Amino acid sequence: MQPKRIYLSSPHMGGNELKYVQQAFDENWIAPLGPNVDGFEADLCRFTGARHAAALSSGTAAIHLGLVLLGVGPGDEVICPTFTFSATINPVLYQGATPVFVDSDTSTWNLSVDETRRAIEDRIAKGKKPKALIIVHLYGQSAKMWQLMALADKYDLPVIEDAAEALGATYEGKALGTFGTLGVLSFNGNKIITTSGGGALLSNDGALIEKARFLATQARDPAPHYQHSQVGYNYRMSNVVAGIGRGQMEVLPERVKRRREIFAFYQRAFADIPAVSFSPEFSDTTGNRWLTCITVDEAQSGGVTRETIRLALAEDNIEARPLWKPMHLQPVFTQYPYYGSGHVAEDLFSRGLCLPSGSNLLPEDLDRIVRIVRGVFGK
Repeated sequence: MQPKRIYLSSPHMGGNELKYVQQAFDENWIAPLGPNVDGFEADLCRFTGARHAAALSSGTAAIHLGLVLLGVGPGDEVICPTFTFSATINPVLYQGATPVFVDSDTSTWNLSVDETRRAIEDRIAKGKKPKALIIVHLYGQSAKMWQLMALADKYDLPVIEDAAEALGATYEGKALGTFGTLGVLSFNGNKIITTSGGGALLSNDGALIEKARFLATQARDPAPHYQHSQVGYNYRMSNVVAGIGRGQMEVLPERVKRRREIFAFYQRAFADIPAVSFSPEFSDTTGNRWLTCITVDEAQSGGVTRETIRLALAEDNIEARPLWKPMHLQPVFTQYPYYGSGHVAEDLFSRGLCLPSGSNLLPEDLDRIVRIVRGVFGK
């Protein structure tokens, strides 16, 4: 008989989600928008400190709208991290723009400040000043925001802050997703909280969020008939799934606390294995530890690789996942510029693994995972 399946990061309900969903049914607010959407947006603002939020159908939709709002279009260039998920990059191509990929640094795994500066200055020297900068907070860990924002200010670049994996994380006490011109959140099923599928756009600029809501509802002009003066999108979150989000927001601090506890548990469990290192937590930041990520030093591992560990876990019906494959190595993106003399992202991809990290993991689940990983190292 196959052992119980352990997922990388499965949804974890808090209990009150059904209350809000039932309210939507009771009031017949099944169509998009409604009280739950308004309430969810208010919840997000209260939690993050952002002044305005638009609840949307996905984090990808939020990035796309952000680019539209910033005027990114055909022929423009956007500075992006290479070490991320493709959903960060695809909207750049939706707009006919060119992604310019930048390597990571070892202290955050996020955008390298030096390589970002080099990319911006080189594109300007080539007569192509970038239109925007996308900063990603990978696996719930903050990028070096003040240094990157200083670069953005120096070169007058608006910033889209992709905090899809980082809700509940902070830098110097300030919520990630609230530093840039626009911030992006995701509530996909594997995120720290979920609406089954969904996202949000944050900003302190109310006019931008109002325009986002307009564009996300097919850009319908204020007229008694259906009239459209520009292209819009069907990107708004429904009132039903926003109810799930309202219930999830009530337990978000608990979810962050539990993910950090799981990270610390793994650290203790593998403390005597020098080949195993963990994703960093940069000074003055508090990550949400959405996923516990390790790297394997093959010089100290006795032949064990991240694939050795992943396959051993898979054999026991446990899901683990390699770190993101850099975008400049993806077949669909190989033709675009890349700045990365240190090849940090490539090294992380080759050696890195995400371990099961869901806040609903049981103690016996964690013990089982640890037993298998330690066994691979002969411990």
